Amino acid sequence: MTSPSSRANRPSRGRANLARLRRLTDAEIDRTAPPELADLPDDFWNEPSLVLPLAKRAISLRVDEDVLAWFKASGSRYQSRMNAVLRSYMVHMRKHAAR
Repeated sequence: MTSPSSRANRPSRGRANLARLRRLTDAEIDRTAPPELADLPDDFWNEPSLVLPLAKRAISLRVDEDVLAWFKASGSRYQSRMNAVLRSYMVHMRKHAAR
């Protein structure tokens, strides 16, 4: 059995392999970039701003089986996508409530 302290020292699945990323050429980055990045203006990254993620709270949420299956089928981080959908709905409703 692995001790909690040795687990804490291992990188999580979501950590980037910085050494591999530093070796990438611009051509490799362009080839593997998502299509939506192709339309960004040249000056898009000139003045970036840091956006820190909001703290999350673990909850128990009951959802329909087919809804859960659909999100899970889209791959890992499905819970983050579910949160993004809920956030989008919240922002939309707030805008309409402000009118």
